[in-house]
Amino acid sequence: MSFLEYNLKAEGCACGKQHTFTSKIIIGENAVHKLPEILESLNCKKPFILADCNTYDVAGKTVFNLLNKKGLKAERYIFNKKLLEPNETNVGLAAMNFVPACDAIIGVGSGVINDISKIIANISNKPYIIVGTAPSMDGYASATSSMTMEGLKITLNSKCADVIIGDTDILCKAPAKMMISGLGDMVAKYVSICEWRISNVINGEYYCEDIASLVRESLQKCVDNAEGLINKDKRAVEAVFEGLVLCGAAMKFAGISRPASGIEHYLSHIWDMREAEFGTPVEIHGIQCAVGTLIAIKLYDKIKKITPEREKAFKYVENFDFYTWSKTLKEFLGKGAESMIALEEKEQKYSIENHKKRFEIIAQKWDKIQNIIVEELPSTDKIQALYSKVGLPETMAEIGLDEEILPLTFKAAKDIRDKYVLPRLCWDLGIINEII
Repeated sequence: MSFLEYNLKAEGCACGKQHTFTSKIIIGENAVHKLPEILESLNCKKPFILADCNTYDVAGKTVFNLLNKKGLKAERYIFNKKLLEPNETNVGLAAMNFVPACDAIIGVGSGVINDISKIIANISNKPYIIVGTAPSMDGYASATSSMTMEGLKITLNSKCADVIIGDTDILCKAPAKMMISGLGDMVAKYVSICEWRISNVINGEYYCEDIASLVRESLQKCVDNAEGLINKDKRAVEAVFEGLVLCGAAMKFAGISRPASGIEHYLSHIWDMREAEFGTPVEIHGIQCAVGTLIAIKLYDKIKKITPEREKAFKYVENFDFYTWSKTLKEFLGKGAESMIALEEKEQKYSIENHKKRFEIIAQKWDKIQNIIVEELPSTDKIQALYSKVGLPETMAEIGLDEEILPLTFKAAKDIRDKYVLPRLCWDLGIINEII
């Protein structure tokens, strides 16, 4: 069993920012049996277990029985849903069923259970432990929850887990799709680090090379062990779970989601928003991110072949009609578009004056931007070969999505958050209509 504890300090970090992450990470065989000892160290005697009907069967029942045998009178709430959505309704159900006398929260699950549990832990101010049931996403160690609220995909501040448990005996029972979903979420880090560096060049956005290096190293370890996922090799499963946890830690270090998400995540968010509004097909998060990553890498290949044209960019921006674009967004996304449209009033990314400032920097530092793309992104062939080895889908059509919506998905992704990603660069260059 490996026991990892990260507590990085500001001393020695060139970025000048204080990085702290004190969550305990326990990964290995029979790791879940450390729970009684962990609860004792936290002075907790009455934990509250949150799971769904799938994760309770896989690990929640084991946790509940283990704690009761040790004299810890656990309470529990089990969502009676095969497919649990991260929305207001389910957060409300968890909050209404929470037992205030409980002195700790134990989430048993992966993405949605973890996101909801972190919110409950935050509002109740209780210690939080997550027992992972699948190496499927990178939110285990983050202090935010990815939720859908009023049809819009949002990120809420919540609580970083005090303890993260990855019992490889439990993790290896996860469906193969969950395994490759985790790898898909890790592969997305190629794009996220690339875009973080590009925004640092264009907008002066905060960037830390030490954090980026942590993500790159975790990603490489996952890629090196990827083939083992097919046979549920414990070393491969452990590598992916650890990589996902460390990427969550990277977001905590940075205080932003930049180290772990970029345009590939935003494409996934748009697809999720359309599912919430119109009932269109969706896949699990990491698999959608994998498809989004390949789309992004192909588009960055096109970016490497162009030269910024000042007259073309200025003409495009001068002719851009935000009112018309807002109507298109509403038609494409429904009510979820309203918050995205409102964000522009604060952000002013479509301001002609702000665009001119950005474009001058882009033109001046184009060679540096190009070098970042070359340094950070693997070739399309390399990514496709990796996907082929593990069975990750490559196209929207393979995950049930209509490929004709890709142009609008790409354009809409520039509005979903206040973050400089590929479609914003394409908009600034005046090529967003032609590149996709």
